[in-house]
Amino acid sequence: MEFQCRVATASGQIMEATYVAENEARLRLELEEKGLYLLSVRGRGGLGVGSFKLRLPKRQAIPAREFIVFNQELATLLKAGLPLVQSLDILRRRVPNPTFKLALDDIYEKVRSGSALSDAFEAQRMFSGVYTASLMAGEKSGSLEQVLRRYVHHMKVLASVRSHVISALIYPAVLVVLSIAVVGLIVFRVVPEFALFYSQFGEGAQLPVSTRIVIQVSENLMGSATLITGALLAAVAGSILWFRQPGQRQRLHATMLRLPYFGPLARKFATAQVSRTLATLLSGGIPLVNSLDIAARSVGNMSIAAGLAIVAKQVREGASLAHALAERNMFPHVAVEMVEVGESTGALSDMLNSVADFYDEENETSLQRFSSLIQPMLLVIMGIVIAGLLLSLYMPLFQLSGLRQG
Repeated sequence: MEFQCRVATASGQIMEATYVAENEARLRLELEEKGLYLLSVRGRGGLGVGSFKLRLPKRQAIPAREFIVFNQELATLLKAGLPLVQSLDILRRRVPNPTFKLALDDIYEKVRSGSALSDAFEAQRMFSGVYTASLMAGEKSGSLEQVLRRYVHHMKVLASVRSHVISALIYPAVLVVLSIAVVGLIVFRVVPEFALFYSQFGEGAQLPVSTRIVIQVSENLMGSATLITGALLAAVAGSILWFRQPGQRQRLHATMLRLPYFGPLARKFATAQVSRTLATLLSGGIPLVNSLDIAARSVGNMSIAAGLAIVAKQVREGASLAHALAERNMFPHVAVEMVEVGESTGALSDMLNSVADFYDEENETSLQRFSSLIQPMLLVIMGIVIAGLLLSLYMPLFQLSGLRQG
């Protein structure tokens, strides 16, 4: 069977490749023997014979809100004493999303046939490792309802953080788009009309320098519109090809972490995400090493993911989590110290939740401060640019009016 894998080397480099193995467990074992650490894996779905392969269409992602509601209702039904199979049967009939309903129908049939709920969800290849691992922990501990409620809380917090980030950035983004649209309208529509009007004054008419510059820039842009469009499309295509090369995305993510202001902010976001994921998994009874593996697959930054894979290896070999994190220098020093306190007191899960809450609040404050600072700056810049363009266009008219009055 073919597997599309993302693996990390001992040096922290991430590669994407296709491997052939009997099953996922055998694949993981073979990769570990080669010194590679499996970050994510998915079976290459399809039917075929020989080299010919018919790809099956991928299922669409399920909206987060709908998935949260499903888990809330499932936890409520289980708390009311209904059997799991009956609860799934009730919920699958009420789901409006056709993709989710198709997945739940298959999950219901698997659970009714004797499969574990976590195995049934994992077989769909469309749910996060954090969720399936939480289900497995709830099944083993006999506290599935509590685990589901803990996961719902985890998802709500992440959704709230994501909402605050979008709210803080949406207004500056709208200002940037509006500025580009207004400047583009002036350059491509208004300036040519003024240039045509001023050309009627004859060759002897001397336009101000600023007016000549604006008109020349507009003519150059309009004359090179096809070339500029082609260059932009080529740049987009080149970027896509570059991203598909093994290790390039990790290098980009590592570079992002070194950017001024945005680098520390991205690191704090990753710290909060990893801490909350680890806290959720540890609270559900998942061992620390397994929790680290799952957190590495769920974090968005591939450079952080590669570092977490090495941290998981060191913890598996007997190192403490705080020591391994300090060696990799991935997270802020305060977070590492709080992890060390949590390990020494036996309250690592609670301390990780505190770390996540601390950095979520700090990130929200930083984004609000950035948004409050960038909005007036964008307005001032937009006003100066537009005023400069209009003033350059109307300057000859002002001069002509002055000459007539004189």
